[in-house]
Amino acid sequence: MRDRPGVVRDDVRMEITLLGTGGPEGLPQSGCPCAACAAALGAGARNPASLLVDGVLLLDLTPGPALAAARAGRSLGGVRQVLLTHPQAGPPVDLPAGLPAPGRVPDGEQLTLLSGHRVRALPLDAPGTGYEVTGPAGHRLLYLPAGAAPAGLGNGRDRPVPYDMVLLDVTRRPDALARLRAAGAVGPTTDVIAVHVGHDAAPEPELHRRLSADGARAVPDGSALVVGAYESVPDIPRRTLVLGGARSGKSAEAERRLSAFPGVVYVATGGIREDDPDWAARVHLHRERRPASWRTEETCDLLPLLNTDGPPLLIDCLALWLTDAMDAVGAWDERRWASGGRRQLALRVAELTAAWRETRRTVVAVSNEVGSGVVPATASGRRFRDELGRLNAAVAAESERVLLVVAGLAVTLR
Repeated sequence: MRDRPGVVRDDVRMEITLLGTGGPEGLPQSGCPCAACAAALGAGARNPASLLVDGVLLLDLTPGPALAAARAGRSLGGVRQVLLTHPQAGPPVDLPAGLPAPGRVPDGEQLTLLSGHRVRALPLDAPGTGYEVTGPAGHRLLYLPAGAAPAGLGNGRDRPVPYDMVLLDVTRRPDALARLRAAGAVGPTTDVIAVHVGHDAAPEPELHRRLSADGARAVPDGSALVVGAYESVPDIPRRTLVLGGARSGKSAEAERRLSAFPGVVYVATGGIREDDPDWAARVHLHRERRPASWRTEETCDLLPLLNTDGPPLLIDCLALWLTDAMDAVGAWDERRWASGGRRQLALRVAELTAAWRETRRTVVAVSNEVGSGVVPATASGRRFRDELGRLNAAVAAESERVLLVVAGLAVTLR
């Protein structure tokens, strides 16, 4: 791809090599007994994040950078500029002989390399420096340090052109990805790469499942990627059903699946119960967990929301929607149930299923899985269990992704 070291042809896309993809202390962390560190073996081990661009620009330093480059089949001999993103003033490792002294571009300023690459520094909401790198052929990437999000894109346009590739701390700062999406800096074809992966992230393969839901991916140390190659961008499911028992973590899983998206509408079907302190405590816990940018609607009228365009929906939960629907048709009264309540409920479920099938919005719904426990002692309890099972099956049949959460772990059913 190059005519000679340090000179990049202008008819090709940028190629990057990830010399490290881990957090500031790497993965596993020395002496740490946690599950993520214990599982970080072989390709799962990660050096602190470091990025080599076209062999001429090095962003951050990883321990043993020359060896890391050699393992990836690259050389640092053509590097003309080393830039730091982390807040420390100097490199955390010894600088190899022949490598330029590392520096930093002041926020808002631009550096142009002889190779034709342009590097602009972006202000952040945390210590450190983010860099926008534009290649000789115009392809653009954004690289952010650990725990940081842009404080402002600062490019003078009302809505930025989406980057071809973005590398950031998705596992700890999904809201940073949400901000970039809201600003138009990340679009459907942007390749989002998770870096700074530490032991606070889920172990593999759970890590990859969670990142895929965010529209992002993680790659091993040493991976070479072409900026602007879109075939690897994860396909975000439009409709997801999350099932689980009581306190299984199903709501947290559903919230996590939309944490990297802006403007989410959280649809609470349970309403407010002022005379129930336990319910109030549950509602407060859920509210504290949600991003501040999310909007909450307390309603069981789901059809208008599903039938109109808009930002992603999170419906929590279908079991409470069903309770409201069964109340409305008199499902708890044997005479009303037999004389038309059953038919009316079936019609409501069919309408909801049709709206779920036809919705254009990204939507995640939570529901209880109640068919695996003790058989309810009352006829009304058994009726609710049976109708919820039918509702779950109907919605699952129209969903691209169906998950069952057990003990905080999500099992993919579809």
